[in-house]
Amino acid sequence: MSPVDSLPDVRRPARRSAVAVGVLGELLVTLGVLLGLFLVWQLWWTDVVGERAQAAVVAELGFTPPDADAAPEPVLRRDPAPVLVEPAFRTTFATLQVPRWDDVARPISQGTAKREVLDALGIGHYEGTAMPGAVGNFAVAGHRTTYGKPFHRVAELVVGDPLVVRTADTWYVYRVTAAEVVGPQQVEVIAPVPGDLAAVPTQAMMTLTTCHPMFSARERYVVHAVLDHWLPVVDGTPAELGAGA
Repeated sequence: MSPVDSLPDVRRPARRSAVAVGVLGELLVTLGVLLGLFLVWQLWWTDVVGERAQAAVVAELGFTPPDADAAPEPVLRRDPAPVLVEPAFRTTFATLQVPRWDDVARPISQGTAKREVLDALGIGHYEGTAMPGAVGNFAVAGHRTTYGKPFHRVAELVVGDPLVVRTADTWYVYRVTAAEVVGPQQVEVIAPVPGDLAAVPTQAMMTLTTCHPMFSARERYVVHAVLDHWLPVVDGTPAELGAGA
């Protein structure tokens, strides 16, 4: 064996290191691509699918269009409103339109389970809280981002803004009274009298809840409203939907 043949091959460890670095780099690139695709799916595609699904749910309700020949200024009712019986889980029973945002009718379904209701159907009604028009707190939840994000613009609402709820036969027009940011454990915001678990309600209210801040579930953004008036669908459409504000 020659002296050259007896020398150790110092290039082998260097080659192994280079190969390891190359493999790690490829893995990181692949991971980055996968993460990017996941973000596209989470932040964009779920919205596309969610908006289509919610539009289909509203169409399936088959609500009769308001009577175009009805009085242009229907009589606003402030006597006790008609109230639906609380439906079965996942049943879609109403829509919500918020003129401050747009003219889109968003479906309201029974329950607030994330996968079965909020992801799939849109806005969810907290089981056991009041139904639309009833004395107490009609409390609902919805996504602020992803899955159609029905409450994406919730922070734009101001005191006095109308929240228009429709069932098959009745319009209920609520007016925003307050907004607050709370912790996820502060369930008193959906109590019959928001903020007071022991109080007995004397008026019909509505509460919207969603995650806060954007893209986080650390807190909850909450909007409270009180029922201003109601009217039968056969009497026409609330002026709030025609005013755009």
